[in-house]
Amino acid sequence: MDSAQSQPGQATVLDLAKVSVMGVFLSPTFVVSCDVKGVWPTAQKLVTRCSEFFAEVEDLTPGKELEERLNKDYGPGNPYYEDLCRLVRQGLTEGWVAETELGHGRMYRRGKIALPSAETRFFSITTVYMESEDVFSGQYHAHPYGEINCVVQVDEAAELEGMNGWQGAGWTSPGPGTHHYPRVRKGALVALFFLPAGRISYKATPDMKQPLSV
Repeated sequence: MDSAQSQPGQATVLDLAKVSVMGVFLSPTFVVSCDVKGVWPTAQKLVTRCSEFFAEVEDLTPGKELEERLNKDYGPGNPYYEDLCRLVRQGLTEGWVAETELGHGRMYRRGKIALPSAETRFFSITTVYMESEDVFSGQYHAHPYGEINCVVQVDEAAELEGMNGWQGAGWTSPGPGTHHYPRVRKGALVALFFLPAGRISYKATPDMKQPLSV
C-alpha cells in the first residue's frame, strides 16, 4: 500500500489513486487503515452513521447557535451521539482512530477517516486524540467554513475547549473563519470533527482577529 509522506505535525493521508488491497482499489471515501479483508468494518459503520447525521445538519451553519442546538438535541443520550462515541472508542481499541503522532508521543495524535464526498454530504471526517490532566494546547488552526466537533470522552472528566468555553460530553461548533488552539484538560478524549468541504488552515496565528460571529 502506497501513502503520501507526512510532514512533522501533520497526519499521513493515503494517496487515493494508489490505495489497493489485493489489487482492488478502495473507494476514495475511506482513507482509514485497512487489512487484507478491506476497510475496517467499524470504520465503515462510523462513516455510515456520520453520513446519516450529516443528512440532518447539512444545511445548518457552524457557530454558537448550532453548538447550542447540537448539545440540546444531539447530546449524550441521543442515538447519533452514543453511536459515534461507541464506534470511535472501538476504533481506538482497534488502532485506526487518531493513529498518527503529532510530535508529543501518544498523547496527541490525528487521523483522517474520510475525505469529502457525496456520501458524506461533502464533510470530511477526522479524529484527534488528546490526553492531559493539565491544560494542553494542540496545533493552532482556522476553520474557513466552520467545524462541527463531537467530543468523545475516553476519561469521564475530560474536557475540550471550544470557542465558547470548556465542553465535556457533547459538541462544539466553531463558526466560519474562527481560529484557536485546541485544548484538553482533565484526561483523555477524542475530537471527532467534521469540516465542510474538508477545509482547515494551519496558517492562522493567535494575533489575527476573530470574525464577528464565532
